[in-house]
Amino acid sequence: MSGEISPTGKRSGPGSSPELRASHADRDRVVDVLRIAAGDGLLTADELDERLEAALSARTLNELAALTTDLPPVGATGAEAKDVVRIEQVHSGAIERVGRWVLPRRLELAVTYCEVTLDFTDAVITHDTLRIDVGMTGKTLTLVTRPGIVVDTDGLQLAHSRVKYRQTPTNPDTPVTLRVELVGQKAHGRVVVRPPRRSFWQWLLRRPTALSARD
Repeated sequence: MSGEISPTGKRSGPGSSPELRASHADRDRVVDVLRIAAGDGLLTADELDERLEAALSARTLNELAALTTDLPPVGATGAEAKDVVRIEQVHSGAIERVGRWVLPRRLELAVTYCEVTLDFTDAVITHDTLRIDVGMTGKTLTLVTRPGIVVDTDGLQLAHSRVKYRQTPTNPDTPVTLRVELVGQKAHGRVVVRPPRRSFWQWLLRRPTALSARD
Protein backbone atom coordinates (compact mmCIF):
# COMPACT_ATOMS: atom_id res chain seq x y z
CA MET A 1 0.00 0.00 0.00
CA SER A 2 1.68 3.19 -1.14
CA GLY A 3 1.67 6.63 0.41
CA GLU A 4 1.83 7.84 3.98
CA ILE A 5 -1.08 8.77 6.20
CA SER A 6 -1.30 12.54 6.52
CA PRO A 7 -2.12 14.30 9.80
CA THR A 8 -5.73 14.60 8.63
CA GLY A 9 -6.03 10.82 8.45
CA LYS A 10 -5.90 10.72 4.65
CA ARG A 11 -3.21 9.19 2.51
CA SER A 12 -0.70 11.54 1.00
CA GLY A 13 0.67 11.33 -2.51
CA PRO A 14 4.15 10.14 -3.50
CA GLY A 15 5.33 13.74 -3.82
CA SER A 16 4.67 14.63 -0.20
CA SER A 17 7.44 15.49 2.28
CA PRO A 18 6.82 13.56 5.51
CA GLU A 19 10.04 14.84 7.07
CA LEU A 20 8.74 18.39 7.11
CA ARG A 21 8.33 19.92 10.54
CA ALA A 22 4.85 19.58 12.06
CA SER A 23 2.92 22.72 12.99
CA HIS A 24 0.53 23.22 15.91
CA ALA A 25 -2.36 22.84 13.45
CA ASP A 26 -0.95 19.49 12.23
CA ARG A 27 -0.78 18.21 15.80
CA ASP A 28 -4.30 19.42 16.54
CA ARG A 29 -5.68 17.60 13.48
CA VAL A 30 -4.09 14.33 14.58
CA VAL A 31 -5.43 14.81 18.11
CA ASP A 32 -8.93 15.21 16.64
CA VAL A 33 -8.51 12.03 14.56
CA LEU A 34 -7.37 10.09 17.64
CA ARG A 35 -10.25 11.36 19.78
CA ILE A 36 -12.78 10.43 17.12
CA ALA A 37 -11.25 6.96 16.85
CA ALA A 38 -11.41 6.47 20.62
CA GLY A 39 -15.01 7.64 20.66
CA ASP A 40 -15.83 5.04 18.01
CA GLY A 41 -14.17 2.27 20.07
CA LEU A 42 -11.11 1.92 17.84
CA LEU A 43 -8.67 2.86 20.61
CA THR A 44 -8.64 2.01 24.29
CA ALA A 45 -8.22 4.73 26.90
CA ASP A 46 -4.58 3.73 27.45
CA GLU A 47 -3.88 3.73 23.70
CA LEU A 48 -5.50 7.14 23.36
CA ASP A 49 -3.42 8.62 26.18
CA GLU A 50 -0.23 7.16 24.73
CA ARG A 51 -0.91 8.44 21.23
CA LEU A 52 -2.06 11.86 22.40
CA GLU A 53 1.20 12.30 24.29
CA ALA A 54 3.16 11.24 21.21
CA ALA A 55 1.14 13.58 18.96
CA LEU A 56 1.68 16.60 21.17
CA SER A 57 5.44 15.98 21.29
CA ALA A 58 5.85 15.05 17.59
CA ARG A 59 8.31 17.16 15.63
CA THR A 60 7.73 15.94 12.07
CA LEU A 61 4.79 14.94 9.88
CA ASN A 62 6.26 11.45 9.65
CA GLU A 63 5.98 11.02 13.42
CA LEU A 64 2.36 12.17 13.29
CA ALA A 65 1.56 9.90 10.36
CA ALA A 66 2.70 6.84 12.31
CA LEU A 67 0.00 7.48 14.90
CA THR A 68 -2.90 7.08 12.44
CA THR A 69 -1.66 4.38 10.03
CA ASP A 70 -4.04 1.76 11.50
CA LEU A 71 -7.06 4.09 11.67
CA PRO A 72 -9.66 4.82 8.98
CA PRO A 73 -9.90 8.34 7.50
CA VAL A 74 -12.00 10.76 9.54
CA GLY A 75 -14.89 10.60 7.07
CA ALA A 76 -15.10 6.83 7.45
CA THR A 77 -15.82 7.08 11.20
CA GLY A 78 -19.19 8.72 10.63
CA ALA A 79 -17.94 12.09 11.90
CA GLU A 80 -17.75 13.82 8.55
CA ALA A 81 -18.37 17.54 8.79
CA LYS A 82 -21.44 19.11 7.21
CA ASP A 83 -21.26 22.33 5.28
CA VAL A 84 -24.34 23.93 6.90
CA VAL A 85 -26.27 22.95 10.04
CA ARG A 86 -29.52 24.72 10.95
CA ILE A 87 -31.00 24.71 14.46
CA GLU A 88 -34.60 25.90 14.59
CA GLN A 89 -36.54 25.88 17.83
CA VAL A 90 -39.28 27.94 19.55
CA HIS A 91 -40.28 28.04 23.25
CA SER A 92 -38.83 24.67 24.20
CA GLY A 93 -36.00 23.13 26.20
CA ALA A 94 -32.35 24.11 26.20
CA ILE A 95 -30.27 23.49 23.08
CA GLU A 96 -26.79 22.11 23.75
CA ARG A 97 -23.88 21.06 21.59
CA VAL A 98 -21.29 19.62 23.97
CA GLY A 99 -18.63 16.93 24.05
CA ARG A 100 -17.20 15.57 20.81
CA TRP A 101 -19.32 17.22 18.14
CA VAL A 102 -18.10 17.94 14.63
CA LEU A 103 -18.17 21.59 13.67
CA PRO A 104 -19.75 22.48 10.32
CA ARG A 105 -18.51 25.30 8.14
CA ARG A 106 -21.63 27.36 8.94
CA LEU A 107 -24.23 27.14 11.71
CA GLU A 108 -27.67 28.78 11.47
CA LEU A 109 -29.53 29.59 14.70
CA ALA A 110 -33.23 30.36 14.35
CA VAL A 111 -34.24 30.23 17.99
CA THR A 112 -36.90 31.96 20.06
CA TYR A 113 -36.80 31.90 23.87
CA CYS A 114 -34.56 28.85 24.20
CA GLU A 115 -31.21 28.69 25.99
CA VAL A 116 -28.39 27.78 23.58
CA THR A 117 -24.98 26.43 24.65
CA LEU A 118 -22.23 25.72 22.13
CA ASP A 119 -19.29 24.10 23.93
CA PHE A 120 -16.11 24.00 21.82
CA THR A 121 -13.94 22.42 24.54
CA ASP A 122 -13.86 18.95 22.93
CA ALA A 123 -15.37 19.83 19.55
CA VAL A 124 -13.75 18.44 16.41
CA ILE A 125 -12.49 21.38 14.36
CA THR A 126 -12.73 20.74 10.63
CA HIS A 127 -12.32 24.28 9.28
CA ASP A 128 -10.36 27.27 10.52
CA THR A 129 -13.49 29.47 10.54
CA LEU A 130 -17.01 28.81 11.81
CA ARG A 131 -19.69 31.33 10.80
CA ILE A 132 -22.75 31.40 13.04
CA ASP A 133 -25.78 33.14 11.55
CA VAL A 134 -27.74 34.26 14.59
CA GLY A 135 -31.47 34.89 14.51
CA MET A 136 -32.22 34.58 18.21
CA THR A 137 -34.72 36.26 20.53
CA GLY A 138 -34.62 35.97 24.32
CA LYS A 139 -32.59 33.81 26.73
CA THR A 140 -28.80 33.38 26.59
CA LEU A 141 -26.47 32.23 23.85
CA THR A 142 -23.37 30.76 25.56
CA LEU A 143 -20.14 29.91 23.76
CA VAL A 144 -17.58 27.91 25.77
CA THR A 145 -14.09 28.31 24.33
CA ARG A 146 -10.63 26.88 24.82
CA PRO A 147 -7.13 28.29 24.11
CA GLY A 148 -6.69 28.88 20.39
CA ILE A 149 -10.36 29.70 19.76
CA VAL A 150 -11.33 33.34 19.22
CA VAL A 151 -14.85 34.72 18.90
CA ASP A 152 -15.65 37.75 16.73
CA THR A 153 -18.92 39.48 17.65
CA ASP A 154 -18.42 42.60 15.50
CA GLY A 155 -20.95 41.41 12.90
CA LEU A 156 -23.69 40.78 15.47
CA GLN A 157 -26.50 43.33 15.86
CA LEU A 158 -27.83 43.64 19.41
CA ALA A 159 -31.37 44.76 20.29
CA HIS A 160 -32.01 45.06 24.04
CA SER A 161 -29.17 42.59 24.50
CA ARG A 162 -25.52 42.62 25.54
CA VAL A 163 -22.32 40.63 25.15
CA LYS A 164 -20.24 39.33 28.04
CA TYR A 165 -16.82 38.17 26.80
CA ARG A 166 -14.48 36.49 29.28
CA GLN A 167 -11.35 34.53 28.44
CA THR A 168 -8.58 33.19 30.63
CA PRO A 169 -5.09 34.62 29.97
CA THR A 170 -3.23 32.52 27.39
CA ASN A 171 0.26 32.40 25.99
CA PRO A 172 0.52 35.00 23.20
CA ASP A 173 2.27 32.35 21.08
CA THR A 174 -0.76 30.06 21.21
CA PRO A 175 -1.89 29.56 17.58
CA VAL A 176 -5.46 30.34 16.55
CA THR A 177 -7.07 27.02 15.63
CA LEU A 178 -10.62 28.32 15.16
CA ARG A 179 -12.20 31.70 14.50
CA VAL A 180 -15.92 31.88 15.35
CA GLU A 181 -17.75 34.71 13.58
CA LEU A 182 -21.14 35.73 14.96
CA VAL A 183 -23.36 37.59 12.49
CA GLY A 184 -27.07 38.39 12.41
CA GLN A 185 -29.21 39.64 15.30
CA LYS A 186 -29.64 38.83 18.98
CA ALA A 187 -32.72 40.46 20.53
CA HIS A 188 -33.19 40.48 24.32
CA GLY A 189 -31.18 38.22 26.58
CA ARG A 190 -27.40 37.92 26.49
CA VAL A 191 -24.45 36.51 24.56
CA VAL A 192 -21.84 34.98 26.87
CA VAL A 193 -18.37 33.90 25.72
CA ARG A 194 -16.41 32.13 28.45
CA PRO A 195 -13.84 29.41 29.16
CA PRO A 196 -14.88 26.10 30.76
CA ARG A 197 -15.78 26.30 34.43
CA ARG A 198 -13.20 24.80 36.76
CA SER A 199 -14.20 21.67 38.63
CA PHE A 200 -14.06 21.63 42.44
CA TRP A 201 -10.75 19.77 42.38
CA GLN A 202 -9.24 22.22 39.90
CA TRP A 203 -10.36 25.08 42.13
CA LEU A 204 -8.89 23.31 45.18
CA LEU A 205 -5.53 22.77 43.47
CA ARG A 206 -5.33 26.46 42.55
CA ARG A 207 -6.35 27.66 46.01
CA PRO A 208 -2.94 27.33 47.78
CA THR A 209 -1.30 29.35 44.99
CA ALA A 210 -3.88 32.09 45.38
CA LEU A 211 -3.44 32.11 49.16
CA SER A 212 0.37 32.26 48.96
CA ALA A 213 0.14 35.15 46.49
CA ARG A 214 -1.67 37.21 49.13
CA ASP A 215 0.94 36.51 51.83
